[in-house]
Amino acid sequence: MSSSLVETVDIKAPVAVTWALWSDVTQWPKFLSHVQRVDPMDERRFSWQLSLPGADKGFVAELTEVVPQDRIAWKTIEGVHHAGVVTFHRIDERTSRVALQIEYDPKGFVEHLGALTNLDSALANYDLGEFQKLAEATAAGDGPRGL
Repeated sequence: MSSSLVETVDIKAPVAVTWALWSDVTQWPKFLSHVQRVDPMDERRFSWQLSLPGADKGFVAELTEVVPQDRIAWKTIEGVHHAGVVTFHRIDERTSRVALQIEYDPKGFVEHLGALTNLDSALANYDLGEFQKLAEATAAGDGPRGL
């Protein structure tokens, strides 16, 4: 049984900033609370280490679509079934909307419980809030350098 979620957030930062942060997979642990590390393997593949309630998981994913300042899509090629896409929408020159869509295959009691109770959706919403803070700080000149 597959589960999916869709969450969005409006951010006081231009699409160029939100895109630059999300397109750098090494930044993901800064705003995705369950992601411990992401290690690029080459320009399209990367390994993830997750820490979830009741389980630590690792898997390898590949980028399936990259359209600069528009969308990033990925899917797993080893480990748990997981696929996602994040899209970037220009609201105005200083505001963007980021939409996250994830499809996954819950395994085990804890993951099924998370899917059934919408805990996964709450976690995604929290993570988008953390991304919003990082992107807004970056746009204000207080975030990571080099973006």
